[in-house]
Amino acid sequence: MSGSAYTADTFPSPTPVLSVSPVVLAAPGRAVDLQVRVSAPVTGSELPVILLSHGLGFSNNLSSLNGYAPLANFWASRGFVVIQPTHMDSRTLSQGPDAVPDAPGTAAPWRTRAEDMTRILDQLDVIEDAVPQLAGRIDRSRVAVAGHSMGGHTASLLLGARLTDPHDGTTVDLAEPRIKAGVLLAATGRGGDALTEFTAQNYSFLLTTDFSTMSTPALVVAGDKDDSAFLTVSGPDWHTDPYVLSPGPKSLLTLFEAEHGLGGISGYDVAETTDESPERVAALAHLAWAYLRSELYPGDSAWQTARDALAADPSPLGRVESR
Repeated sequence: MSGSAYTADTFPSPTPVLSVSPVVLAAPGRAVDLQVRVSAPVTGSELPVILLSHGLGFSNNLSSLNGYAPLANFWASRGFVVIQPTHMDSRTLSQGPDAVPDAPGTAAPWRTRAEDMTRILDQLDVIEDAVPQLAGRIDRSRVAVAGHSMGGHTASLLLGARLTDPHDGTTVDLAEPRIKAGVLLAATGRGGDALTEFTAQNYSFLLTTDFSTMSTPALVVAGDKDDSAFLTVSGPDWHTDPYVLSPGPKSLLTLFEAEHGLGGISGYDVAETTDESPERVAALAHLAWAYLRSELYPGDSAWQTARDALAADPSPLGRVESR
């Protein structure tokens, strides 16, 4: 789908956005309180919510509430309240990615990430009080989650995927029933022999990922050039596992020539993006928006319209399949 495939007739025009940060949520038992960024259109009521989970990366600040502006701004300008937490594995905190992810005696980031999202939903009243322009405008019955890379793993747990805790052997179920749909962006795939030795040793919680219980509707987005060689020996197909190995209904968006940054979704003009393409980012933002509109509002034609535009494009940026 090229930029020309989008017209004002097919997709709504953007509206001005307000963005407030940090909004601080009390988090007893967490090393620090939870800070979030809240972005929303300045007008409108009964606004649906997207919880957006950052990944890990080389930048000091993008893996936090300050990242993913190309997606957050787009979605907020078209009717969503986008809430972005700074997870405990952010480089902006002392327990950043240099900490051992599975170290015994510490709160496992894979768990606290999902708990951050549940805490946000528990404290929407606090968020409305902190952002008075939002008071009474949030539709709490329409909540989605989106996440990139490790944030995709976070989203998969909230959507129903399970794993075995590497420290005590218990099955972990962090599914959040208030979340009705999700978007997994270059998310982590299956464990076992699909992982590199480095991943198995340093991210052992990925060894036992089980997508068979991930029943909440989701759009899985994968780049066909995203080999993530330091994480997996399975090549780009690894990122399609959340689609292939989970029950329906699911959709898979494969982006052509896309690498792990999916064109540059983590921030504007990010030097570490290896496949920079503003056109790809725009297409992804539109398609994900359309998917969530139709999932959260049954009968809304946005997703079908977006798929039709993609199929009709003579030079498409990707393809969609569903089951």
